[in-house]
Amino acid sequence: MALKKVTEIPTIDVNLVTIKAKDDATEYALDTASEIETDTQIEETDAVKLVVKGVLKAQKPKTATLTGHKIKLKDNVFTPELVKILQGGTITMDAGNPKKVLKYEPPKVGEVVKLPPFTLCAYSAIYNAAGQVTGYEKISYPNCKGEPISFNSEDGKFRTPEYTIYSAPDTGQAPYTIEFVDALPQIS
Repeated sequence: MALKKVTEIPTIDVNLVTIKAKDDATEYALDTASEIETDTQIEETDAVKLVVKGVLKAQKPKTATLTGHKIKLKDNVFTPELVKILQGGTITMDAGNPKKVLKYEPPKVGEVVKLPPFTLCAYSAIYNAAGQVTGYEKISYPNCKGEPISFNSEDGKFRTPEYTIYSAPDTGQAPYTIEFVDALPQIS
């Protein structure tokens, strides 16, 4: 029997992360993210074994059901638009300079905030043996929701916020999709 060589796709870096809420026409680009860590969320049922007088007679194996992913995203800057999508709140912009943020205010204590789910897409570069980028891997996580955030600061170090995001696919929906694209999306 002849063996078939597998497809090898070498990926590296967090080149771009995009966030798009279902009820928002805007897709936000984070080209400052530096790390994404995913943890598969699984619900398990224990195995059942029938052992009679020390002899295994039968067993029903344990089952594991994938329910989604816990995603930790590290960014190298504070991004108010992302924080608003993750936990709600308001952003106040400078009327004279629409690119200048004056204030971000989270939801009030005790306020129940219903936020729409969003899709998180993470792009990593694909390189060849000559050191050339030949395309990008795009992993999309559906139905994401964020956790409220906190801030840590340290002398002599830029703050790198870490965001916790949960992705939970709907019935019949894949927990993620991987696509291969030729270029990163254009950022305006």
